[in-house]
Amino acid sequence: MPLLAFFSLLYYVIVLSLINSSVSRYTSSAATGIRDCFLQNSFEPSFVAKGDFIIGGIFPLHYNQEMPDQNYTYRPQPVKCNGFDPRAFRWVQTMRLAVEEINQSSKLLANHTLGYKIFDSCAYPLTGQRAALAVLNGLSEENSPMCTGASPMLAVIGESGSAQSIVVSRLLQAFRIPMISYFSSCACFTDRRKHPTFFRVIPNDDYQVKAIAQLLVHFNWTWVGLIRGDHEYGRFAVQGLLRELEGSKVCVAYQEMIPLLYSTQRAMEIIQVMRSSLAKVVVVFSAEGEMTPFLRDYMMQNITGIQWVASEAWITASVFTGREFYPYLGGTIGFGIRKGHIAQLSEYLQTINPKRYPNNSLVGELWEALYGCSPFASFANKLALCSGKEVLLEQHSAYTNTSSPRVAYNVYKAVYAVAYSLHNLLLCQPGNGPFKNNSCAQSNHILPWQLQYYLQEVRFKIAGEEVNFDLKGDSVPYYDIINWQRGATGNIEFVNVGLFDGTKPYGEELLIQEGRIIWAGHQSEVPVSVCSPSCPPGFRKAVRRGQPVCCFDCVPCDSGKISNQTDSLECMFCPEDFWSNQERTACIPKRVEFLAYDALGIPLTVISVVGASLTIGVFVVFFYHRNTAVVRMNNSELSFLILFALILCFLCSLVFIGEPTVWSCMLRHTAFSITFSLCISCILGKTLVVLAAFTATRPGDNIMKWLGPKQQRVIIFSCTLVQVVICASWLIDAPPYPIRNTNYERSKIILECSVGSSFAFWCVLGYIGLQACLCFLLAFLARKLPGNFNEAKYITFSMLIFSTVWLAFVPAYISAPGNYADAVESFAILASSFGLLFCLFALKCYIILLKPEKNTKQHLLGKE
Repeated sequence: MPLLAFFSLLYYVIVLSLINSSVSRYTSSAATGIRDCFLQNSFEPSFVAKGDFIIGGIFPLHYNQEMPDQNYTYRPQPVKCNGFDPRAFRWVQTMRLAVEEINQSSKLLANHTLGYKIFDSCAYPLTGQRAALAVLNGLSEENSPMCTGASPMLAVIGESGSAQSIVVSRLLQAFRIPMISYFSSCACFTDRRKHPTFFRVIPNDDYQVKAIAQLLVHFNWTWVGLIRGDHEYGRFAVQGLLRELEGSKVCVAYQEMIPLLYSTQRAMEIIQVMRSSLAKVVVVFSAEGEMTPFLRDYMMQNITGIQWVASEAWITASVFTGREFYPYLGGTIGFGIRKGHIAQLSEYLQTINPKRYPNNSLVGELWEALYGCSPFASFANKLALCSGKEVLLEQHSAYTNTSSPRVAYNVYKAVYAVAYSLHNLLLCQPGNGPFKNNSCAQSNHILPWQLQYYLQEVRFKIAGEEVNFDLKGDSVPYYDIINWQRGATGNIEFVNVGLFDGTKPYGEELLIQEGRIIWAGHQSEVPVSVCSPSCPPGFRKAVRRGQPVCCFDCVPCDSGKISNQTDSLECMFCPEDFWSNQERTACIPKRVEFLAYDALGIPLTVISVVGASLTIGVFVVFFYHRNTAVVRMNNSELSFLILFALILCFLCSLVFIGEPTVWSCMLRHTAFSITFSLCISCILGKTLVVLAAFTATRPGDNIMKWLGPKQQRVIIFSCTLVQVVICASWLIDAPPYPIRNTNYERSKIILECSVGSSFAFWCVLGYIGLQACLCFLLAFLARKLPGNFNEAKYITFSMLIFSTVWLAFVPAYISAPGNYADAVESFAILASSFGLLFCLFALKCYIILLKPEKNTKQHLLGKE
């Protein structure tokens, strides 16, 4: 059975027993006229003071318990409390100081006094429940009013732990007694249906878990451990933190629970999990009493390097300030409740000593904790007797530290909240009251529920801070960020390094002074606590199957994708005209490529210019020797026209070099096709003339009259005109145009010319091929005609080279990537042009320039 369910059941059993007992005794008393009401057990209070109005106080003066043997064969002994807490004892004295200040004030509760009855809960729900029942019995249990009427207890200051407060709150709500907690921050108390009489002067844990979640995200701690106490405070805090971390980058490596009844074996299991985990940051939601034995066992294992993140329940616990704690707990960071100033607290604490309270066992335990001796002879069985001259020193910080009271300040505010509420209640004017028929409460018979109304409405200032409660009984959410640092004496000091203001807009609540923080291991650098190292820009996270999202592998982004942030989940595509850089961290403009004047364009330009120059040179030689036999017998007019066409062919390859434009794209293919068509037409005419010239030597042949100069010009013009018409139709219907090609290689933008109409493009090439084939066929037929200089042989060879070049061009052009297609076409133009130039004119120039003796008609006709 869960512990809380057990406590609830026990509570209802006790209440029902009390009711049944009261009813039976009331019946018996009514019949006999004898009052028969007595206590079943006694529970001595820690401090008691009389007054007109009585308030209760419940504090965890001990942090450990020894459960008695409960075999129910004899009357169970009470729970034995061990581990005296000087810090909680200081809270008790703060409550007493506040009551005394109020009683001495002339402005607050004039002519009335407050009294109190303070009990020890031993930081345990069962003992806290017993303390709450004892509070209801009034100042003196021997003269308890429970048998004759309602308890005079108007309010209770307490409890510290949320688990204890839940039990006490449920018990008190049956009597409508308001309870103001100074240290119970569990979010579960916001439910007014379950806790209608609960108030608190400490912020709701919903704000603390929100602050801790922002802290983890701020320092990029993505792999953390969670440890909590076995109570509602720890359970609700962990649940709230997990909700806050949903959707963030933070994952929980493990969750462990410190048992309510401390077990060293269980502690060793938790410590082993901490030791073996990669999580170097541990968030703890636990009370000081549970953490004290756990941390001592932790220190015994000599584990260092853990960065503790503490909840407000133990971040300012003075019990951990000894120098022996620093190597293991130094650098701890957490959120502490707001500190305040209590002017007379330090002096008041000095007044507590065994001489003034000779019968108070708690004062004796305080002296034992501070000095290691017993002030009373009855306690000297184990410890030496104190000398009586001991004085409180600064090293007793667990009790005397009043430089920045936090929980004590909350106790102080809670007492004043009751006082101001009572003061407002007493100022009520009849006829203007808040109760039925506008009535006021009777000053001599104030009921707890009447006080609660004024508690809900109270608003006052103390030490410059405004105190009030919202509809759920919560106070203003404000935390100091505390860092445990080494002081001058080697002890741990609580240094304020920031704040969290829950009243500010989201994202602006957290303010951290990182330069002032000292981390675990006395380091100045923020510790790293991750399951996997962060993925740098250029990579994306790939979650490992079956593991939390914080455990992942870093996968580089694909080409064309980038990630410009750390720990990117996905890589983003670059825009169309951009590409990823080598590191995959940014999109850069794609490299624009075209056949430019670079390593590829310059050689082609040089070759083109050289070819045109050679052609011009041949043209000059032929023109200079135009009257020689070689020039005259080879149809000088057609030779000059072929040389002119070849010059244009060499020069049109330059149009393929440079950034494509609308005009250059249209000019490229049309210029090349028309010039080559002109050149091949001239060669075709020359071939016909050569074939006719040799066949005309036979008797009766009269073929030359059909191939005179006019007929040759008509043939050349007609053949070229066909190509011109094809090109004109091409330009009119679907002309070539420049395009940005990103399909072949996505990292580049290739500027090239689209042919517009593929059919027209292949028609142009096909027509040139048809002319070349016809010319080759005719020249092949005339290759064996007589003569030392049979030009038909060279025409045949030139057409063979021309056809070979352009047959090789087709697959090369189709498969060539990007700007290389233009280079292939330019190279084909140059290669075929050089083939025609050398095949048709190389030997002629050789004879003209180097063998002039062969430049005769007789030699050329083979008659020598």
